[in-house]
This record gives sequence, structure tokens and C-alpha cells, in this order.
Amino acid sequence: MRIPLEEQDLAADDLLAFGFDGFEQSEDELEAWIPESKFTESIKHRVEMWIDEQSDGSWQIIGSETVRERNWNEEWEKTIRPLTVGRFFIHPTWSAEVPPPDSIPLVIDPKMAFGTGYHETTRLLLRLLPDHVRSGDRVLDMGTGTGILAVAALRLGAQTALGIDIDPWCYENALENATLNGVADRLEIRIGSSDQIPPDARFDLILANINRNILLDMAGTLTGRLTPGGILMLSGILEEDVEAISSHPDYHAMEQLDLLQENEWRALVFRVR
Repeated sequence: MRIPLEEQDLAADDLLAFGFDGFEQSEDELEAWIPESKFTESIKHRVEMWIDEQSDGSWQIIGSETVRERNWNEEWEKTIRPLTVGRFFIHPTWSAEVPPPDSIPLVIDPKMAFGTGYHETTRLLLRLLPDHVRSGDRVLDMGTGTGILAVAALRLGAQTALGIDIDPWCYENALENATLNGVADRLEIRIGSSDQIPPDARFDLILANINRNILLDMAGTLTGRLTPGGILMLSGILEEDVEAISSHPDYHAMEQLDLLQENEWRALVFRVR
């Protein structure tokens, strides 16, 4: 598929719902893989309609082919290398590289879930977290993926974390990564959307690395679940969408503490006044 690089992660999230389970990214193309038995005429038609709805013509299907079965975890593992982001040294279990002095190691085996630290939206929040996590914090991580942000917050001293994601792959993967980092007893993972937040739960820190539209739709839910003085950290925001987020009444009512950028992506930090 011809899809701009900065939009490919969001596109892949949607394609998972159609049954696609493997992806390869390049500058302006996203290869999406689906078992042949699942690629029915109905699914093909739905994908074509989805592409028409999601873009102004910049997204296109440019070809398809049937290939032999591949081990997607093995293919994915080939692309994962250790990475230093702010205070964190992110590495998979199969890496023997020694963490830099004074870094906080994060062992992340991504498998099929997103959130390895290799995308700008994740890196932005990882850089911001040490300035805003307080000892004993109760954390909510919406769109948790591999659980990397929730795990990072726990490693920084948060007391508990709840990670929520619509992708079923995330459940086992995030819990495995929590175990690898010694925080499994403090991290709960739920599959779904904001309906999975316990009715009476309140959080000292909420992380949401999603996308503009969902951040706008969930504004009241996210801000309404914060404790007095609580911190809200948002990512998945393109430069041109910052104004729409900042001016939303629920976010505008908060104190904006920080804005961090990397390439075309932005992350915002707010605090309950």
C-alpha cells in the first residue's frame, strides 16, 4: 500500500482489525500481510472502502501477491536493535549489548504489538516521563501496546499501572514485558477501550499515545479520571493537530506544562489546575 511513513503506524492499527498480522515499512509504502484464507472478497472490499475513507487519495493499494508462509516473529526480531531514549536503554532479550552507565534498562520483546521505542511518538513520552512520574503514582496507559510506557513509569517509581489496548496481541506481550522488567505484580492489562477503566478509578498520571481523533473523543474521559494535580501526557499528535488538542475545552482547562517535538510529531503534557 502506498501510505506516507508518518501515517503507517496508525494504518497498521486499523489493518489488524481486518485480520492482517504482519507489516513491513518503508519510506512511502506499507506491506501488510494476511493469511490467504482470511483475505476474502468481503475483506478486500472493506479494505478498499477503508482506504477511500481514510485519505484524500494519498493512500493507495498498489499490488498484491501470494507468498509462502513466514515466521513473523523471526522477521520482526531481525529489525529490533538496542536503543537509548533519554534515560532509558531499550533492548530485547536476545541482545547482549551492555547498557550505558546510569541508564534505566527496559527489556522489551515486541512480538506483534506496537511500542518498541522506535517510533517518535513513543520516544517523546519516554523522554518526558522522568520529569513527571512521582513515587507512588497510580498510572493509566491508554493504547499500551507492548506496555513499554507503563513499564517505564513503574521503573521510575510509580506504584501501580493499568494498561489498556484494543489489540488482543497486547495482553500477553505487555504482561511478558512486565515480567522481564520485574514489575508484573504492579501492572494490570485489559483489552478494550475506555470502557475497561474501572468506574471509580482515579489516576495520578495518565499516558495516551494514540491519535488526534481518539484523543479528542476521549478528552472528557481522560481529564475526568485524574486526581487533583494529576498529570496527563499525550502523544500521537502531528504538528498541525497541536492547536486542535490544546484548544479542546477539556484540555484547555488544564495547565500545559510541556511540549516536546521530534520530526513532525508532538507530545503534550498537562496538569490539573
